[in-house]
Amino acid sequence: MPVNYTTPASSDLRPVPGVQLGVAEAGIRKANRRDLTLIEVSEGSRLAGVFTQNRFCAAPVQVCRDHLREQHVRALVINTGVANAGTGEEGLASAQATCAAVARLLEIAPRQVLPFSTGVILEPLPVDRLVAGLPAARASMREEGWLDAAQAIMTTDTVAKAASRIVEIDGVIVTLTGMSKGAGMIKPNMATMLGFVATDARISQALLEKLVTEAADLSFNSITVDGDTSTNDSFILIATGQADHPEILDPESNAYQALREAVVGISIELAQAIVRDGEGATKFMTVEVKGGCDRDECRKVAYAVAHSPLVKTAFFASDPNLGRILAAIGYAGIADLDVSTLKVWLEGDSETVLVAEKGGRAAAYREEAGASVMAGSEITVRIDLARGDASATVWTCDFSYDYVKINADYRS
Repeated sequence: MPVNYTTPASSDLRPVPGVQLGVAEAGIRKANRRDLTLIEVSEGSRLAGVFTQNRFCAAPVQVCRDHLREQHVRALVINTGVANAGTGEEGLASAQATCAAVARLLEIAPRQVLPFSTGVILEPLPVDRLVAGLPAARASMREEGWLDAAQAIMTTDTVAKAASRIVEIDGVIVTLTGMSKGAGMIKPNMATMLGFVATDARISQALLEKLVTEAADLSFNSITVDGDTSTNDSFILIATGQADHPEILDPESNAYQALREAVVGISIELAQAIVRDGEGATKFMTVEVKGGCDRDECRKVAYAVAHSPLVKTAFFASDPNLGRILAAIGYAGIADLDVSTLKVWLEGDSETVLVAEKGGRAAAYREEAGASVMAGSEITVRIDLARGDASATVWTCDFSYDYVKINADYRS
């Protein structure tokens, strides 16, 4: 079960004017499960995206990057079960055939379609099954289809992940709704995840591209479950432009700042949901690093701690073997780090424990206090590098026995 996360009710997910979603059972990998999602966006919608930096990126990622260059996107198609990665020219042909099939169905151009896949790598995409499922997906399209879509894009996820919020821009109420999927193979850049956020805000293409990068950096690029970077990661921001406010053109304007806060907020919520549903996770961990010379070194330290299997297994066991945290800080790659000045705390729901200072164990630290914090399901590791004003935050989870079981049986 996910750590302190519950899927919202369908009624809590607000329709976004200009976006319709439909799902179908296509039998991509397994029968009797919804595994195909079709999203149609209104004419004039603007889209921007960020994608995996894995050099073995999947065929649909390559096609998406190409199609986004021309804009005028009208549809997105998502399949689960097969990632269409490590499939060479055949995989590219399959992704393009998928776009062509959607284009025929919706009477648009193939380059107006963005394809997404998630699932097992190195297996061919059964395009015939996908194409056969498209009419049913189209027939089920509706503005209220967000929860169905969030369920249909799941793989090893145990719960669907979705969120909504509203923001006022120039006196007009603007809607944002999004969904994500992911539970394992999670690490930037980006994590093995798919994320989609739509809004009816009116915003220029240049600012939309700026916003999707900023939002990804503070959310989906600030999580880790197991340190593996997937081949299919994609985060797409859709702006249908149907809200009745002036187009946002200035990054310094109050309108942009309000929209940015909302987009970043919903993206963090969706990213944290992935970590809370990490494969086998029993604890949600926040690693906050402050006092760095710049954000990059703070992130290095945060990720060293968050990636460490030794740290993560200790937290699973509630074992205050906290020298593992110091070791991770030490190998994070900050060559001139003065360990005699940094401090480390553990924080739980109602207690804060100073663990280390002056290069070693804090004089007042007691293991029973550390164990008490670690027994909780929400834990913060706070680190002060004491060398500057920069900071960074990363979210992760523990490693349990079930993580190994889930991944050992993934293809069965």
